[in-house]
Amino acid sequence: MAKRILVAVDGSTEAAEALRFAASEWPAAELTALHVINPADSATGAEGGFPGAADQWYDSAKRRGERILDEATAAVDRDVETRLEVGRPTKTILAVAGGEKRVGEDDDPGEPFDHVVLASRGRTGLSRVLLGSVAEGVVRRAEVPVTVVR
Repeated sequence: MAKRILVAVDGSTEAAEALRFAASEWPAAELTALHVINPADSATGAEGGFPGAADQWYDSAKRRGERILDEATAAVDRDVETRLEVGRPTKTILAVAGGEKRVGEDDDPGEPFDHVVLASRGRTGLSRVLLGSVAEGVVRRAEVPVTVVR
C-alpha cells in the first residue's frame, strides 16, 4: 500500500483530475502535489533580454505555479502538501520522486515517494499519441510505480 504519493500538476483539467483520482484511490496516503516551473518556457533568455527580465519571468512563473497548486488542492477534500520546483519537468518529477532534497534545504535528502500519479496529455508526435512527453519520460524512468490518468 502506497504511503507517500507524488502527483504532478500543471494547471490542466487532466492534472486536477489526476490529483482527485489519487485522493480517492489512496485515502490514507500522504499526498504531495508538485508543480514544476520549466525555465525553457521563458520567452526571455539571459542574453538579449532587458535587465531583470529573468527575475521578472521567474516571479511571474512562481506566482502562476502557486496559483495552480492552490486551485488543484482546493478541489480535493483532504490535506495535500504542495511543492514548487524549477527544472525540466520529467527530470524534476523523477528527482523529487526519488527523494532528492529541495533547493535551499539542508543536506539531508528527502524521503522518497512510493508512487507517482500524473495526467496524460498526448499532444504531439507519434510516440506520444497515448502519453504526453512528460508522462512518457516518467513512466520509462521511474523507479517507483506510476499511474497515468487519462
